[in-house]
Amino acid sequence: MPHGMGPAVAPAAFADTTVQVPVADLNALRPVTDAVRKTRKYSQIVASVREIGMVEPLVIAPDRKAKGKYLVLDGHLRLEVLKELGETDAVCLVATDDEAYTYNNRINRLAIIQEHRMILRAIERGVSEDRLAAALNVKLDHIRRKRRLLDGICPDAASLLEDRHISINTFDTLKKMGPERQVEAAELMIAMNKFSISYARTLLAGTPDAQLAPGRRRTKPRGVTDEQLVLMQRESANLDREFRLIEESYGPDHLDLVLAKGYVGRLVGNVRVARYLEQHHKDILAELLQIRE
Repeated sequence: MPHGMGPAVAPAAFADTTVQVPVADLNALRPVTDAVRKTRKYSQIVASVREIGMVEPLVIAPDRKAKGKYLVLDGHLRLEVLKELGETDAVCLVATDDEAYTYNNRINRLAIIQEHRMILRAIERGVSEDRLAAALNVKLDHIRRKRRLLDGICPDAASLLEDRHISINTFDTLKKMGPERQVEAAELMIAMNKFSISYARTLLAGTPDAQLAPGRRRTKPRGVTDEQLVLMQRESANLDREFRLIEESYGPDHLDLVLAKGYVGRLVGNVRVARYLEQHHKDILAELLQIRE
């Protein structure tokens, strides 16, 4: 199902694929001390990289002060381990945002879909699920659920949720919907900036039977009457319709606003016009100045 770029859809903060970058071209933003090297966490990372290689990539951004070099935004310990093991290249995820920002303000950890893809790559290289679980210090079921994360999720919905932080349970709820409804639900979650399992379940409750995945039956939420469920479905349909209308008109409306603002700026910038308004219509001048700002 095609989907537009609505006002609430932010550009991806990272490139779609990982790249190999020479370790010599990576500059850490903070040093790794001897005390850190003696920690259990550091030892686990050493064992993990030695056993199965890099599963989670470093997150980097181009160094504006040194052409061809990169700043490591996340993964300082992994970079230090690679150096310690004598590796010459590192798997990296490149930040595409040109604006200055701190990594933690944009993302606190690898997005779940990226994590899913890292696990698939490790398995494709011949690493067993047991070895992955042991190296990453997680339960085997956790690895298996992450591996199957996108089973039953349509590509368009997965693309929309590419770098969002969403729980596995939320994806499980989306899988109960048909492809078109998954895209609608993903767009609504982005528009509302709500990715919780409770919100996903609300969207599922408002999904008509015809838009459920084949063989799925919607379970009515506890404490909700048939009349309330019908109302939820109606409100969900209205919200989706309103979202579509806003999405369709956003581009032209934004262009009109830019043109109008430019015209008002030139109008107020005309000395004769500004003087006339100052003398006869101070209230209008104040409004125009506010619009120009």
